[in-house]
Order: sequence, then C-alpha cells, then structure tokens
Amino acid sequence: MINGSEEKPNIKVSIPGKNAKKTIEKDHKYIATSTKCSPIVAKYGKGVVIEDVDGNVFLDFASGVGTLNVGHCHQRVINAVKKQVEKLMHFAGTDFYYKIQVDLAEKLCEITPGNFTKKVFYTNSGTESVECALKIAKWQKQRHQFIAFIGAFHGRTLGSLSLTASKPVHRERFFPTMPGVTHVPYAYCYRCPYNLSYPDCDIWCAKVIEELYFERFVPSSEVAALFVESVQGEGGYIVPPKEFIKELRKITEKHGIIFVDDEVQAGFGRTGKMFGIEHFDVIPDIITMAKALGAGLPIGAVVYNAKLDFGVQGAHSNTFGGNLVACAAALENIKVIQEEKLVERSAKMGELLKKRLLELYDKYENIGDVRGLGLMQATEFVKDRKTKEYAMKLRDKIVENAYKKGLILLPCGKSSIRYIPPLVITEDQLNSGIDVLEESIKESL
Repeated sequence: MINGSEEKPNIKVSIPGKNAKKTIEKDHKYIATSTKCSPIVAKYGKGVVIEDVDGNVFLDFASGVGTLNVGHCHQRVINAVKKQVEKLMHFAGTDFYYKIQVDLAEKLCEITPGNFTKKVFYTNSGTESVECALKIAKWQKQRHQFIAFIGAFHGRTLGSLSLTASKPVHRERFFPTMPGVTHVPYAYCYRCPYNLSYPDCDIWCAKVIEELYFERFVPSSEVAALFVESVQGEGGYIVPPKEFIKELRKITEKHGIIFVDDEVQAGFGRTGKMFGIEHFDVIPDIITMAKALGAGLPIGAVVYNAKLDFGVQGAHSNTFGGNLVACAAALENIKVIQEEKLVERSAKMGELLKKRLLELYDKYENIGDVRGLGLMQATEFVKDRKTKEYAMKLRDKIVENAYKKGLILLPCGKSSIRYIPPLVITEDQLNSGIDVLEESIKESL
C-alpha cells in the first residue's frame, strides 16, 4: 500500500486494468452520465499519491477537483472525523445547536477578508453556496437582476446555472433558468473579447458595465448582486489584472450592488493566499466556498456581512448543511492549513510550478499561454501561437497520455489543462509530475 512519499508514478498494468474495467462497466450501467474524463478507479490515497484497484500508482495533480488541499487522507482530519463519528453524526443543525458548528463558523469569520461582523450559512456544495448567495441578495436588496461573467462557473442547479457561462453543455435543454442575469466578458487578456491590450485598454472590460450596460439596458437600481470568481476556474484558470477586480468593487459600491466573491475553487490556500480575492485587495460582501473546505467531505459555506442576514426564520434552510462530521473535518482541515503553513507552501511551490511550465512554453510552440497563482495554474494549448486557434484534441491527447504514464490531470476552459496538486506536494513530486507532462506532450504532437 502507498505511504504518500512516493516521488514517481509506477504503472504496472495498462489503464484501465482488469479490475478497473469491471468497475467502469458497472458504473456505466448504474450511475448517471456525468463528467468522467479518465478511466482511473482509485483504491487508496495518501498525500499526493493515488493507488488504483490494479496496483498502479499515480501522482495526483487534480486533488479531487480541487478539494484535497491538505492531501488525501490527512491523518489529523481522519482523527477528527473518527472522534466526531463516535459522538454524534447528525441532528439537524438547522433546528438545533452544536458547539462544533459555532466553532467552525467563528474560524471562517476569522480567516475571511473584512473587519466587520460576519455570519455563516452552511451548505453541502459549491452550487448550494451560490444559491444561498442569490437568495441573500434577493431578500436584502429586493432587486431581481444580476451581473455575471462569460466563462464563469458557479454550479449546475437552476439558480446557479443561470450565472454559469463556461460551456454550452451546462445549459443545453435546461432553459429557462432564473431570469434576470446579464453576462459580461471576463478579463481574459490572452483572448480579449474587445481586441484590446492590457494595460492600454484601461480595464474597459470592467468599465463597460457602467458605461454601456447600465447606460443602455440594465438598470443599475434593479441589480441585486455581481458574482465573480477571483480566478475563473472551469473557464480556463484565467487570472484577471488586479485593476479589474478593484474596478468591479468600485462599481458595486457606487450603485449599492452586493459584491459576491466565488471562492469555491480558489479558496483555502490554493492560490498562495487563503482566498484568491486577497490578491486583489478587495473586500467582498459575500464569499461562497466549498470544495477544499471539507478535505474531501461534502461541505460548503457562505460567509457574509452580518448586515445582510435574513431577517426572519425560515427564509432559507436545509437539512444536511453543517453536518457534524463534515464540520469536524473542515475545522481540522483549516487548522492543518494554518499550522503546516500550506498557504505559504502553495505560494512557494507555485513559483516552481510556474518556472517549469514556462520552460515547457519555451520548448513547445503549441503552448499558447501559461497562467495562474500559487498551485492553481494552467497551460492553454493552441494549434498556432499567432492565430491562437484552440487545440482541443491535442489537449485531450496529452491528458490521456499523462494518466497512462501515471499523472492525473484535468482539463479546463476550451483547450487548457489545469495543475492543482495538493498543497503538501514535495519538490521531487512536482518535478516528477512535470517531467511526465513533458513526455506526454512530446508523444501527443
């Protein structure tokens, strides 16, 4: 069995192996069609390492889609879960009181940006957190329009789906979603939708909201909230200029619009800050989170200015939000991140990751862009650097060749690969992973 210190992958049988094929066959028969992209059937996990049901050993640069910032099966989180399970697993925290819920809420209010009184609502996922933020904004502002961004991913339930705009497949056949959402191009400087160049553009992609949208067809007095990812996730790991986020905040403050920061994928040290928004010196009104909060257990949260709290009981609730076992995992998870200095580690290892990715950029003309913060980075693959034509087939082939060699990767955007290993990754593991990536690129060209 793996111990988590393995520095290199070890592929013993072709993927998928005999045992993996059995599970995959049953999965196709019994489980709803979803988003699976690689035929890996995991059995054990420790740190950055995964072992599958056929004994193959992988380096995991996907982190359970960004949920395992402290790594797989961190012993302190395991111990906290065991301790809570032995006492009480669930008793509807929406209707009764628990110390551990309060302790976690206090910690979340402490570590999120903003020196004002905050409150917390617990959810079970990122999309649920976004739904809660939508309802807070509607309830408080009594306005029913919203601003979101092209390329955004805020979830797949019908409310949050109305904000999502990263792939047509997410919205196809689900019309109508919640009305009242206007989408604006994000600050995607590599592919500026206005054909401008930073910094000469003067951040038009933000100023256009006020100077065009509000002037022509979106009454600012009817906009309840603006939703933005500090770093766009599914849209391609796009990092905007600092001035973009600051200008958005300026606009929302001027027009009395709630600023909602979606940290579901960028939170808990992933970008080299506890929350991605901290890179931009902006204080949001509401922060939505999930993924890495629970270290692998399903839990999300919405942290918001206490002035925005629902004024009556029953306006919003759920059954499993703040489940005690998940709260125990989340609280210990945050302590691990702080005490093991994983935020600082993400920033440091992110520098090495960026260095290695830029080396690949210099070698391979099909890499059009390298971008990211901390251990939340991506490369965008193109057919030609001048035309920037997307290279989806090449990207997919690289991901396939990588898992066959023992490196777990995930796509994002239209032709990008994201690199989001657990923050506990060592230099040797990171270098080994990038070595496999380079081999995979060579074989794919």
